[in-house]
Amino acid sequence: MWSDVSETEVTTAPRPLLLADGRPAARAWSLDPVMKHLNHGSFGAVPLVAQERQNELRAEMDSSPVVWFPALPQKIADARVDLAAFLRATPDDLALVPNASAGISVVLNALPRRRGGAIVVTDHGYGAVTMGAERLARRWGGEVRTARVPLDADEEQAYEAVMAGTDDATDLIVVDQITSATARRMPVERIGAGAARLGVPLLVDGAHAPGLIEAPLDGLTCDFWVGNLHKWGCAPRGTAALVARGAQREDLYPLIDSWGAPDPYPDRFDQQGTVDVTGYLAASTALDFVDRTWGWDTARRYMDDLAGYAERLVGAAFAELGAVPGIVDVGMPVPGMRLVRLPEGLAGSRIEADALRDRAARELGVEAAFTSFDGIGYMRLSAHVYNTAVDYEYFAEDCVPVIGEWAHAAH
Repeated sequence: MWSDVSETEVTTAPRPLLLADGRPAARAWSLDPVMKHLNHGSFGAVPLVAQERQNELRAEMDSSPVVWFPALPQKIADARVDLAAFLRATPDDLALVPNASAGISVVLNALPRRRGGAIVVTDHGYGAVTMGAERLARRWGGEVRTARVPLDADEEQAYEAVMAGTDDATDLIVVDQITSATARRMPVERIGAGAARLGVPLLVDGAHAPGLIEAPLDGLTCDFWVGNLHKWGCAPRGTAALVARGAQREDLYPLIDSWGAPDPYPDRFDQQGTVDVTGYLAASTALDFVDRTWGWDTARRYMDDLAGYAERLVGAAFAELGAVPGIVDVGMPVPGMRLVRLPEGLAGSRIEADALRDRAARELGVEAAFTSFDGIGYMRLSAHVYNTAVDYEYFAEDCVPVIGEWAHAAH
């Protein structure tokens, strides 16, 4: 179900992955070679073969639009079969949506208030999703209850924190499978079982799961699950899956009404007027490229080993600046992602974290993820197959000292 995360310290750099012709893996992408790309987890990166396939599909669309659009629902239905196989889901449960937030919005727009209108979220939740839950609670005349889950909470502690806020007034639980800001997982399997016993719908935000987790839906009981294929799966951006099970899925409709509205779920999502969905149709090209070139098991192991190496290297570099330890105790770690602590004075809020991200790109030539949780700033490390140890060694040696100067100046 979950790929094992290395429990030992990764002190040796993993050997870089290569293409079949011996070139570096990064040559299969169009990423700017001048920049260091250390933040795959935010927006992903599309390999050239998938870009080329999407461009071919767009050319076909633009050459004969009156032929293209009437035939599109069947093309999307066929694509759903391939993508469901990758996720190990059932095609009839899976609809394609632009991103995880769009899928969540579909669910929030459809659910009726049945009890007291309470929605349970966690303090690790993605901000846009929590805002959507708050809007729904206002429409219901209910409330959002935020479960406080310590960063170092283990499975039992995280489960108890979520379920403590769940009672007879609860109409929905929303939990991340992998948290964006804190790079940890939540015990969604246990929460799903607990929610089912209470008859409370569970919505799982699995935005980071596809590609990073081998089979994210295995062993998971939930009413709704969403996951981005354009993150770790490297599909063209704007490609995500919504998986819905049970009777409530028939209440789900696309955010845009179109001629497919009378069709059953998920077929009604396959017809969206003139929306460019070539990313959906090119998604399997990206997934197949990784599988054919290295195999997903090898790719995931490499990403995890590299993230572990980066954690030790970058964490130690920040620790040398003094004041705070670089290494962070994350209670339920995930493969391919790590957190390191930033010096005091940096990224104390989401706005400050985003400003630091922009400054690092502008002044250091590094695309990195900086996050904030409970008033503390972190760097979220995420690695993909095109990254190498050299990327993180450069950051530790050349960039960390400069970031330390920024922290000192902020005091």
